[in-house]
Amino acid sequence: MALSAVVGLEVVLRKVFSMSLQGADELGGYAVALAAAFGFGWTLLERAHTRIDLLTTKLPLAVRRLLNVAALAAIAIFATFMAWRGWTTLLESIEYKSLSGTPLMTPLWWPQSLWVVGLLFFALVALACLGHALWLMVHDHSSLDRWYGPRSLAEELEEERRSIAERSGHRDRR
Repeated sequence: MALSAVVGLEVVLRKVFSMSLQGADELGGYAVALAAAFGFGWTLLERAHTRIDLLTTKLPLAVRRLLNVAALAAIAIFATFMAWRGWTTLLESIEYKSLSGTPLMTPLWWPQSLWVVGLLFFALVALACLGHALWLMVHDHSSLDRWYGPRSLAEELEEERRSIAERSGHRDRR
């Protein structure tokens, strides 16, 4: 919320007074990078990453299970790669004492350190989910879709109904 207020003030100051707070866009970029890095893991846990299941719903259940595990493996590989590249970028920024190219001249290792923690969180969540999915394939394959398959339309509708009910409940209590 504070960042939104600062960016809003920045827009007004630039438009009306032709002046700038210098750095609001830089801080906004860091906030977006951190939110995305940590959000990737949470989104995976919520089964909310975009999945196009137009054809997979017509495949046999065993094939769908294999595809769900393959999708998790791809995400885990990609998340691990992102964390590794984030780590090497952080090390380079520390080695070269890199600063942002803005008036704030932020030492880049500050925001990058938090960003790498978010990427590591994503990689660990993805690897844990992959391990769990592989375990389910061997020990309880019938629940694999419930844990790692794309959410069904019924599940998404139920989630929306709960969300509406919660919002209505908050309004009633005011």
